[in-house]
Amino acid sequence: MRAHPTEAEKRLWSMLRNGAIAGLRFRRQQIVFPYIVDFICLPARLIVEADGSQHVDNRDDERRDAYLGQRGFRVLRFWNNDVLARSDNVADAIFAALNDPHPPTASRRAPPSPLQGEGLIGASHV
Repeated sequence: MRAHPTEAEKRLWSMLRNGAIAGLRFRRQQIVFPYIVDFICLPARLIVEADGSQHVDNRDDERRDAYLGQRGFRVLRFWNNDVLARSDNVADAIFAALNDPHPPTASRRAPPSPLQGEGLIGASHV
């Protein structure tokens, strides 16, 4: 991609570079062994991919996303035509992902506390 990025990759990089979204910096074409990802924000553990039609129902992409997810990364995939025609929507989705803590904080991961009335189905609060 570095030598010959697509128009969608150029547009996406212009949206992501220099902390343009949420002040967080992205890198492009980074190795997350054994893969090379299009764009990555390491502090947010977020990977952004620009996909063309060769990615429709691609089982390799599913395995790749699962592998990256097991390593604590979230993967956002955008179709090239969405990046080009709906850049604002793409930027909004990336911004939302950057503002959603990942991995979740301990309090968000913790099971509900019955002592605090959480997770009780049909229980009335006194």
